[in-house]
Amino acid sequence: MNEIEQLSRLAENLGCACSCQEPMSRHTTFRIGGPADLFVFVKNRNVLQKLVRQANLLEVPYLVMGNGSNMLVSDRGIRGMVLALTGDFCRIRLCQNHTVSCGAGAPLSSLCSFALKNSLTGAEFLWGIPGTAGGAAFMNAGAYGGEMKNILVSCSHLTRAGEFGKLEGENLCLSYRHSAYTDNKAAILFLRVRLAPGDAAEIRARMDDLIGRRKSKQPLEFPSAGSVFKRPEGRFAGTLIEQCGLKGRSVGGAVVSSKHAGFIVNSGGATCEDVLKLISVIQNTVFQKTGVLLECEVKTIGS
Repeated sequence: MNEIEQLSRLAENLGCACSCQEPMSRHTTFRIGGPADLFVFVKNRNVLQKLVRQANLLEVPYLVMGNGSNMLVSDRGIRGMVLALTGDFCRIRLCQNHTVSCGAGAPLSSLCSFALKNSLTGAEFLWGIPGTAGGAAFMNAGAYGGEMKNILVSCSHLTRAGEFGKLEGENLCLSYRHSAYTDNKAAILFLRVRLAPGDAAEIRARMDDLIGRRKSKQPLEFPSAGSVFKRPEGRFAGTLIEQCGLKGRSVGGAVVSSKHAGFIVNSGGATCEDVLKLISVIQNTVFQKTGVLLECEVKTIGS
């Protein structure tokens, strides 16, 4: 029995649904990616800890993921074990002082809906972002004048060594598209956000306004990983790309969106290689014409 088979048996014994050679295209918003050696749905932190510790013991690499909204997975797939957060990791509850506890695997849409239901304001900027709470904390997600830095209180996590821990306040090291977790690589399990009392009708109106803006300006009708590039200081990546005449440029099934040049969409059958080649074309063209080197925001993962 090899290492993957051992981990698969352990996952099954722990009550997890799992599969070998699972296409990652089924689990990323880009709808791109080859097979993971082992894909496991994990429902609670104790099971996650056991699987991570066993993977470390067997020297099998592993990846903890949410809904795959900021990932570009290799066409050759992912060697090792992928752990998808479900169950307890998707639960949201109200705490004291208008604080909300949220599992890292909870969709941002669920967090926003929960806040609306409880007449809490502060999370509206997250409405329409196709990610999870953990991913938003990991990269200090932001939009329309808001960012996680403004509401995030603390995160509990599992270190790469399989130990539970917690970071809060300044120790979260939140800055533009960055947190302590982008450096320490620990897996965020749960987080707390502090919101404020608000009027449900006003919160709903703000959410409707933001989703209307997203639908009018972003290619939500196609698979993508969201904004591909970080915002250059004092500039906008989408504007630079459009000014360089790259709207509609394609490589295979990967296309620079004609609606928003900051997005690369999968028009059908796009591969990771297609996207990487198109990213290179964009970076080289923008740098040659403007002197600005665009930095990728999307994480490339796999062999």
